[in-house]
Amino acid sequence: MKKTKTDHYTEKEALEFHSEKKPGKIEIVSSKNMTTKRDLALAYSPGVAAPVKAISENPETAYDYTSKGNLVAVISNGSAILGMGNLGALASKPVMEGKAVLFKRFADIDSIDLEIDSNDINEIINSIKNFAPSFGGINLEDIAAPACFVIEKKLKEILDIPVFHDDQHGTAIITTAALINALDITKKSIENIKVVINGAGASAMACANLFKKTGVPQNNITMLDRKGVIYKGREDLNQWKSVYAIDTKKRTLLDAIVNSDVFLGLSAKGILTKDMVKTMAKNPIIFACANPDPEITPEEVEQVRKDAIVATGRSDYPNQVNNLIGFPYIFRGALDVRSKTINEEMKIAAANAIANLAKEDVPDEVVAAMGGERPHYGKDYIIPSTFDPRLISVIPAAVAKAAMESGVARKSIYDFELYKEQLKQRLDPTVTIMQGINSYIKKNQKRIVFADGEDINTLKAAIAFKNSKLGIPILVGKEEKIKEQIIKIGYDENFDIDVVNSKDKEKREKYVKYLFKKLQREQGLLERDCDRLVRNDRVVWAACMVACGDADGAVTGNTRRFGASLEKITQVVSPRPGEIMFGLNLVVHKGKTIFVADTSVHEYPSSEEMSEIAISAARVVRLFGFDPKVAFVSHSTFGQPLTNRTKHIKKAVEILNNKNVDFLFDGDMQPDVALNKDYKDLYPFSKIVGNANILIMPGQHSAAISYKMMKTLGDTKVIGPLLIGLGLPIEIAPLRTSTSELLNLASIAAYSADIIDYKKN
Repeated sequence: MKKTKTDHYTEKEALEFHSEKKPGKIEIVSSKNMTTKRDLALAYSPGVAAPVKAISENPETAYDYTSKGNLVAVISNGSAILGMGNLGALASKPVMEGKAVLFKRFADIDSIDLEIDSNDINEIINSIKNFAPSFGGINLEDIAAPACFVIEKKLKEILDIPVFHDDQHGTAIITTAALINALDITKKSIENIKVVINGAGASAMACANLFKKTGVPQNNITMLDRKGVIYKGREDLNQWKSVYAIDTKKRTLLDAIVNSDVFLGLSAKGILTKDMVKTMAKNPIIFACANPDPEITPEEVEQVRKDAIVATGRSDYPNQVNNLIGFPYIFRGALDVRSKTINEEMKIAAANAIANLAKEDVPDEVVAAMGGERPHYGKDYIIPSTFDPRLISVIPAAVAKAAMESGVARKSIYDFELYKEQLKQRLDPTVTIMQGINSYIKKNQKRIVFADGEDINTLKAAIAFKNSKLGIPILVGKEEKIKEQIIKIGYDENFDIDVVNSKDKEKREKYVKYLFKKLQREQGLLERDCDRLVRNDRVVWAACMVACGDADGAVTGNTRRFGASLEKITQVVSPRPGEIMFGLNLVVHKGKTIFVADTSVHEYPSSEEMSEIAISAARVVRLFGFDPKVAFVSHSTFGQPLTNRTKHIKKAVEILNNKNVDFLFDGDMQPDVALNKDYKDLYPFSKIVGNANILIMPGQHSAAISYKMMKTLGDTKVIGPLLIGLGLPIEIAPLRTSTSELLNLASIAAYSADIIDYKKN
């Protein structure tokens, strides 16, 4: 089945994503070196005997000698998969792998999925009980009610590690946080509000329970299932629904909604009508959380009630109720104090932490991560954004503290400020950076040319750019060939995306005139030479589009060498006046971010050029939200050994000393000295040793070798090279660049087009 043009991807693309390279989304990677015979002997026999004995004598030491303390099992039997129903254990594996990836991405928790092929409650409980000692926590997922209630309850009784059914409690915690703030804004008392919950599944019951724990009286909650109100005396209620039965004469949603203060929908699209909303109490609170389409849209509510606060499960509306704000961080806090369970105190602490975070002033670094948007506490901001980088430090700390205070923690945290700083280091900075850039460019759509439009990865990136609403892509290429490639991806050949080429006579003539005017004196080219360039080279065409105002930025490369693309682009576009042009790569390894220059332009930069590269790199790094600390790296450290290249680098440092720049720098030094804090004691006079985040390389060869080795052989993420100093926002991708990397470069081009004044100077 093909997706429509409004979707982010086709079914074919989704299948390819899950099957390319290694099938699936997770892998096991050793945390220790396994290169020598000694390493293997320590890891297995005979060295493994020492921790085995220690654990047998004291089981708690399993947290010290194994991965147990940072390992969560994501478990399902596939009986309720993402609203698709009971499709079986094996079919649930892609979802559970996805959940495992989210644990790692948002909270640096290692996770493995386990699918149990059984619908027998006792068999599931026994299976989990028997392998639970391997894990620090258990996350139950997509298990149908009422089995999920029984399984979770029994496991919590027999296990001494956290057991958490996210379908229930994740939704409940986020919704309770939203309720706390909505009541604060509307000045309503939690003891007096009337709540209507439409839906009686696992999440609805968990929400009702947590609402009661935070102060809503039992008799003030009216719950409905598909048959109507759950009331005392109704004969078809099971033991779980009967807990929520109240004395009432109301039988339908139409009856129950009258004069209610809160509507919580965990049901189906369109259930709540505008006429029903009209009958609600003053300043109604409406949480329409059905996915993908809510019980009522915010626009529909706005038409009949200006005083309402509305939340949904969707990211394209304010106040998104999203479990991602909860489960990774709740488990992070629970694991870090080796909690025996996740109790009600910890859930309430998480809800309060989330609520309080929305009330705080949003600092500049968070504004950057959210794309320049500074939300303010109020009816359209009652829940923090899933992009908020403060979540990783705020929620786990609150959960850990509650575990300690309620007596379920086996380990104490004595310095919570230090703990919060350590939590921040667990985030992948590249994700936060790109989230901020993407959020920013969505608000001011730029036209970005994808020069290699017939290339399959470039085409996928352009389509993703359009469907993610990051901007307006323009493809350069033959329309027939692009249509063929679009069909291969899984879209209809009439997919709505702009395609341009040299058949456009009007544009071609404009670009030839522009190029002839620029190059006739610089290179002595004739007009026919310029016409040949424009007609025959897509990179030249794309650059001319930007230069002549027919596009705001461009991305090219991937199908040719970087140098070949750069040569064509610089025929069309000159460097920015007063700036040096160079390549800058953003490199992230295990949470540490460094910027490497020059990776792509100057083969052997002079001392003067190296100092200029450092100044420009510092300016760019600040745009990404980092405080620049520059190390001029070499094979030597502070002149030992002294060589001609060392003198060359030391001169660059002297030049910067004379310029009184506003950032820290030092050199020459070896890269391990620049990056490893263990060297600080050896060189106490330098503020850069062990502290650098910008590495200025002595030559393009060393820069390119370094980042490409890290990217290929290490667990390293790379963005770039970014082309710094060019007179227009054009980025060049290296050969064989992935779709995601091309998409990042396109986003950066769009971002640069908006924040940099290229007409200046």
